[in-house]
Amino acid sequence: MKNIAILCSGGDVSGMNPALKRFVEYAKKKNLTPYFVYDGYEGLIDNNIKEATYSDVAGIITRGGTKIGSARSQRFMLQEFRQIAKNNLDKLNIDMLIVLGGDGSFRGLHTFYQEHNIKFCGVPATIDNDIHGTEYCLGVDSALNIIKTSVDALRDTASSFKRAFVIETMGRDCGFLALTTHLTSGSELCLIPEVAYNLDDYEVDFKKQIQNGRRYFIAIISEGIKDNAQDIAKWFEEKVGIESRVTILGHVQRGGNPTVEDRVMAYKFITYAIDGLIAKQEESIICYEEGNFIHKKIETVVNTKYSLNNKLLYLL
Repeated sequence: MKNIAILCSGGDVSGMNPALKRFVEYAKKKNLTPYFVYDGYEGLIDNNIKEATYSDVAGIITRGGTKIGSARSQRFMLQEFRQIAKNNLDKLNIDMLIVLGGDGSFRGLHTFYQEHNIKFCGVPATIDNDIHGTEYCLGVDSALNIIKTSVDALRDTASSFKRAFVIETMGRDCGFLALTTHLTSGSELCLIPEVAYNLDDYEVDFKKQIQNGRRYFIAIISEGIKDNAQDIAKWFEEKVGIESRVTILGHVQRGGNPTVEDRVMAYKFITYAIDGLIAKQEESIICYEEGNFIHKKIETVVNTKYSLNNKLLYLL
């Protein structure tokens, strides 16, 4: 039997645990011996690698985060520690590796392959949804549902007190979470890094809305815009003339039990990843595009800047 390992790298997402469950079950179905690497690339270096069993994944499909831990590894950036990681895999005769992570995780994986020829498949897993070549990353739907619940709750208090609520989502330089939330929450203002804005353009219209009876505003902003949330709240108070509050959702967006969509997508991503490795797709990222799962060369994924879907931007 061949040996295959899986690790989580970078930020955790809801959907990683369902992926781990599918990994163990499907690997065994394909006559592979599954191994867990604990705490990401740090675990590869520290030899924190253990054979995975059915009992390891029993009941974890409902849990957010990742049972095997994740990490951001500075040591893995150094060649000497990547050599140690390779030696640890060799001791266990592991020559196939699946990595759940984002762009930075994949860059490290690419270097590892170039040096040591470890066959791998990357599974996009980041709530930012900012990886080139895939329309969907694991964890996105769960994050959007956490945001939806938060925005709906804040709308209740905003309307009760005649306030503007400025709600900041995560996403780094990608506005996917903020834009999708705007479109599905009915918010009055959306600011994202991909679209230049001038707050003066909204001032007259918002004042007129208040005169016509509007009691509150919901503003959804992405963390990567030029102004911070406090700046936007100050603008509402000083220019528009309405009391304001700021809510920065932060890491709550990564937690919570995985949605049905993320559970299903986790199963699909892992299934295609393992099938690809068996079929000798040895250095790929499994991407979701136009309803299909496609293996793409890692160079194409990591060397191309992500851009927000124009069809989604058109709806703003």
